[in-house]
Amino acid sequence: METSPTTCRTLEEYYHINANTFDKQYKEVLSDYRTWSELDHADEWLVFPENLGPHLAIDETSMSNGELRTIVTNRDRHGKDRCLVAIVKGVKSEDVIKALKHIPEELLDMVEEVTLDLSDSMRKIVRSCFPKAMRVIDRFHIQKLACDAVQEMRIKHRWDAIQEANDDMENAKLEGREYVPFRYENGDTRKELLARSRYLLFKSGEKWTSSQRLRAEILFREYPDLEIAYGLSHSLRMIFSKNTIKDAARLSMARWYNKVEEAGFHSFNVIAATFHEHYDDILNFYIHRSSNAAAESFNAKIKAFRASLRGIVDEKFFLFRLAKIYAYPH
Repeated sequence: METSPTTCRTLEEYYHINANTFDKQYKEVLSDYRTWSELDHADEWLVFPENLGPHLAIDETSMSNGELRTIVTNRDRHGKDRCLVAIVKGVKSEDVIKALKHIPEELLDMVEEVTLDLSDSMRKIVRSCFPKAMRVIDRFHIQKLACDAVQEMRIKHRWDAIQEANDDMENAKLEGREYVPFRYENGDTRKELLARSRYLLFKSGEKWTSSQRLRAEILFREYPDLEIAYGLSHSLRMIFSKNTIKDAARLSMARWYNKVEEAGFHSFNVIAATFHEHYDDILNFYIHRSSNAAAESFNAKIKAFRASLRGIVDEKFFLFRLAKIYAYPH
């Protein structure tokens, strides 16, 4: 039985066998794939009720050709055997709910907590299939919204800088003089400053290098609104990092939300609306400090397995191998 993702090419390299021949032999004879009890519906849904636990994670991932599948995992298994609870084709809530209803209701009611992203369909699935479970919005998706808002402002300023540089070059050409762009003390032009500031705006200030620190000083001097936006993004990260209780976090979040409203940045409208819609589910993070990292890690394992195979030729067989490794006991 498989216990880890291994390709026939790997076996060929180490044991000097014919990979193509062994691949066919494994699929048709050695693996019991043809007698697999789930084979008839594997491409539509796979459900393993025996792997259900009190703490689940739900997410979506791409298997092949950009086709999405919804995956439910048992967080307590930490990505090992029996961590896979369900794989369902697509992300349509009705289809996923129908598949999960193959699990007995008394087992569904045992689920205490489900971590998920900001997808409305995921929220509907959890509410319908795990009615007694607490929903926890993944903190990293919230932080990403704040980072994206800062980047949106940076990009807008960059386009303005590019247009300004183009206008200056055109004027210099019309006046018959050489165009010499203005450079800051670190050697950057205005558009270079905005382009090269992308990564430092994702990082905490204490992690900046000396060159990034100088670039940040220039950036915030020239664009005070970016300094305010970066401060909002960083303070949200600090709120999530604090080991505090839910009620204390509620107060900190409310103060942060007020600062966002006072700033009046259009790019922060999405995260403001998200807070309004998912406020309690976001704050549930502070009860057990749960995140959707288990689901993201499992997605990474799938992608790595797919990459080692250099793509998926037979999706049903790929799902069979995933099930052998992550759904059945070793």
